[in-house]
Amino acid sequence: MARIIETKEIDLNDLVIGKAQVRLREVGKDIDELAASIAKVGLLEPIVVCPANEEGKFEIITGQRRFLAHKLLKKEKIMACILDQEISETEAKVLSITENMVRSDLPRKDLIDACTDLYRKYGSIKDVVEETGLPYSKVTLYVKYDRLAPELKELVDEGDVDLKAALRAQDAASVTGEYKPEEATMFAKEFSGMSGAQQKRVVKKREEDPSTDVSEVIENAKTGEKITQVVVTMTAAVHGSLKQYSKDEATSVDDAAATLIEEALSGKGYTTGD
Repeated sequence: MARIIETKEIDLNDLVIGKAQVRLREVGKDIDELAASIAKVGLLEPIVVCPANEEGKFEIITGQRRFLAHKLLKKEKIMACILDQEISETEAKVLSITENMVRSDLPRKDLIDACTDLYRKYGSIKDVVEETGLPYSKVTLYVKYDRLAPELKELVDEGDVDLKAALRAQDAASVTGEYKPEEATMFAKEFSGMSGAQQKRVVKKREEDPSTDVSEVIENAKTGEKITQVVVTMTAAVHGSLKQYSKDEATSVDDAAATLIEEALSGKGYTTGD
């Protein structure tokens, strides 16, 4: 196998994306978020390249998204680990697969704890994003109880509404940029009797038309598009893990299962409806 002989900055114009890349779908997804992170904290992991057929050029083996993010930032160079020889398409694919397979993502609970600590330090999600370069959508996803308004925290503390429903209620009442406590409380109480899919539909419809009356958008969510119920057979151990996940997320087992399915489909390049 080829080996790395040096690490240095290379001109973006001297790089070509190799044909053996294993990431073929939605390559550009969230590139703007990756670019924002690189702009704030720099490139944490160099790309890997090897000599290309064309003299003076290098083929990208791993790191095409980092390369695209640098182009988006209009940077001229990128840090790269250079292999000592040109490699076959099979070898390139092995290296690309290996990098993606051996990467170990942080556990969800650790991400929640870390993002919550940052939220407490900076005081708002907007400030966390500006100070760290972390993606807004991800920080919003992981900061939970602490970002709830007082009246919604009270409903959660009293057991009237689960945490996930309270967060969705707050989102639905904040689509104009101005948080409306009365609407949030109304949404939260209605959400307690709705499925996770129906709650998400309320938030989406509210985002599409903030002027819609609260009672109207709730009624449309209850009687609108058909929701499909799926029966899944699983082992007792898997069911126990699902129950623990739903407990950690402070939501129902059904909502937890739906969330995990949606995240898995999205992560594998499939788009999901609302």
